[in-house]
Amino acid sequence: MEIECLCAGILFADYVCVPVPRMPEPGELVPTEGIQLALGGCASNAGLDLAKLGVKVGVSGCVGGDPFGQFIVDTLRTGRVDTSGIHRIADAGTASTMVINVKGQDRRFISTPGANTRFTVGHIPPAWAQKAKVFYVGGYLMMPGLETDEFVELFRTARAAGVKTVLDVVLFGGEHYWSTLQKILPETDVFLPNDDEAALITGLKDPMQQAERFRQAGAKTVVITEGRRGSVLVSDHLRLRAATYPIEFVGGAGSGDAFDAGYIMGLLLGEDPAGCLRWGSALGASCVRAIGATEGVFTRAEAEAFMREHTLRIEEV
Repeated sequence: MEIECLCAGILFADYVCVPVPRMPEPGELVPTEGIQLALGGCASNAGLDLAKLGVKVGVSGCVGGDPFGQFIVDTLRTGRVDTSGIHRIADAGTASTMVINVKGQDRRFISTPGANTRFTVGHIPPAWAQKAKVFYVGGYLMMPGLETDEFVELFRTARAAGVKTVLDVVLFGGEHYWSTLQKILPETDVFLPNDDEAALITGLKDPMQQAERFRQAGAKTVVITEGRRGSVLVSDHLRLRAATYPIEFVGGAGSGDAFDAGYIMGLLLGEDPAGCLRWGSALGASCVRAIGATEGVFTRAEAEAFMREHTLRIEEV
C-alpha cells in the first residue's frame, strides 16, 4: 500500500511486569500480578500507535530468525502495519528488553540490541523514503549501520522530495553522539530527544538550552520531552513550554514513542506547533495507562474526545 509515514529503526520484544512495590534484594523473590510479552522499540511502537490513529504506516528494521522476531512481525501485521520493510537476520537474535516497573518510580530496563545493530540504509525501501509524507527514524545512535553519510544523503533526498524528516534517539554507550548528530541534524525537520538524553549529549541541564543547542547544530524544530514535567519546543521565532494532561500512571514504557506518534499525527493533519504538542502529549498520556508500550494508546476518536475534554497548558516563552 502507499504509506503516509515510514517508521524506520529499532524493533524490540519487551517482557514487562505489572508494577511491584519495590526492587528485590539479592536472592529475594518479589511477586507481581502479571508479566507479559509486548511490542517494544521506537519504530515498532510509533508505527503501531500511528496505525491505531488510522495512519497508513510502513515499518522498516531488522529482527532475528527466532520466535521474538516473528512475534514483532505478527503483532504489527495484526495492527494493520505494512511489514514488508522488516528483514529477518537468520544468524542474529531479536532485540529484547526486560522492563521492570516499580510503584512510584521510573521504569528500569535490561536490554540487548540484537538484530538492530545489523540494520542499514539498504534495508529501507527507497520508494517509502521518497513518497511518504513523514520519514521517522526511532532509536538513532543504537544502529551503527545508519550512522553513515549514506543515511544522511537518504534523509536529504527525502526532505528535498517534500517528506518531513523526524528523528529520535536511544543512547547505547559510546562518546560519538555529538559528532554523529552534527551530520544528520541539518537534514532533520523535527528532533525529539528526552531531557535525560539531551543532557548526556550536550552537557546542558536546562531543556530550553538543550533545544537551542540542537537548533544551532541544524535541526529545524526541536522538542525536548520531560516526562511528567511536560515538554518544550523551539523552532524559528517560537519557544513553547507545555504541561502534561492529567492521567492515572500505571507504566511508562513506550510513552516517548507514543508522544512521537502523536506529534507526527499533528504534522499529518497540518496542525501548528502547539497542535502537534497537544497530539503528542495526548498520545503520551494515554500510553502510561498500561504496562505495555502500545496497549493503552488512544485511537483517533479517543484522542480527539480526550483533547476536547481536557486542556493542555501551553505557554509561549
